[in-house]
Amino acid sequence: MSRPELRIRTDRFLSNIVAVRERIAPSALMVVLKDDAYGHGLRWAVEAAQSAGVEWYGSYDVGSGVEARRVLGESGRVLAWVTSTDPEIDEALRQGIDLGVGSAEYLERIVARAYDLGLRARIHLKIDTGLHRNGLLPQEWAQTIADVRAGETAGQLELVGIWSHLAEASDAEDDEAQAAFLEAVRVVEESGGTPEALHLTASAASWWRPELRGSVSRIGAFCYGVRSADGPDLDGLLPVAELVATVVEIRDHGAVIAIGSFDGIPSTLVGATVGTPEGPRELVRIDMTTSVVAAWPGMQVGDAVRVFGAGEHGECSATTLAESIDTVGEEILTRLTPRVRRVVIE
Repeated sequence: MSRPELRIRTDRFLSNIVAVRERIAPSALMVVLKDDAYGHGLRWAVEAAQSAGVEWYGSYDVGSGVEARRVLGESGRVLAWVTSTDPEIDEALRQGIDLGVGSAEYLERIVARAYDLGLRARIHLKIDTGLHRNGLLPQEWAQTIADVRAGETAGQLELVGIWSHLAEASDAEDDEAQAAFLEAVRVVEESGGTPEALHLTASAASWWRPELRGSVSRIGAFCYGVRSADGPDLDGLLPVAELVATVVEIRDHGAVIAIGSFDGIPSTLVGATVGTPEGPRELVRIDMTTSVVAAWPGMQVGDAVRVFGAGEHGECSATTLAESIDTVGEEILTRLTPRVRRVVIE
């Protein structure tokens, strides 16, 4: 093996899905697929989750949603929540993809495209609960709901969800956000029934704040075993991916492995702990396409070194590496370049 490998464990992914579903029940799991399933591969993630009976998928963008739909066929529900162009709206409607709507302008465009195509758009309406990351303001909500109900009567819309994002800065702020969310739900209910999907929480709040969960929970990183930066370990969940590089040269002071900053490993990770056949060792140097690991007894060319993983050989997790450079575990995974071969291990 001359190229580094990101080894992706399907069994761990499925085990994590089981653990997450048990934790959040009766809320339904929406597996989030953004950034090519956090660098693991969208097609692989959808195929595996589908085999486990997962019904909901969060694709973020329409393009990813279309790819997920190709895997799912006519089964499953896909939500693309980023504001999209008119051609993307058309494709989403043709492919039966739900659309997240966070502004009156976007709603108007969706209604127009649905009318022109003769299709009904399934929408999840977003209320801004204080994070200010897109979403309708509370003062806009009642009029927008009236517009949505009119669109339903005309046959262009179906309101299937209400959603928002949490800041997760403090429990008090999240409690205030939930109060705003529930008020928005109340207004919708008074206008004609409760949508099937109410979702406020992502990974961290879904895991630790059960009182905030709705009928659906959007969970990405935790399904892949990536814990929150500066957060506690996740009981019952394991990292799905491990980054493995081969020793290509032996030097007096250490072993040269075939991965470097060109492959997406920040040079600032010097000093991190990696896993070797003899346990944890320090990563002492990072060059463009190679790095140097502190020596261990009996090291030889061809030995496998775990740059990050589940800790079985003494290596750090992706999040632990990320914390050392003030970022999040997802960034370590998603910045890996195509030179890093993805290998699925069933």
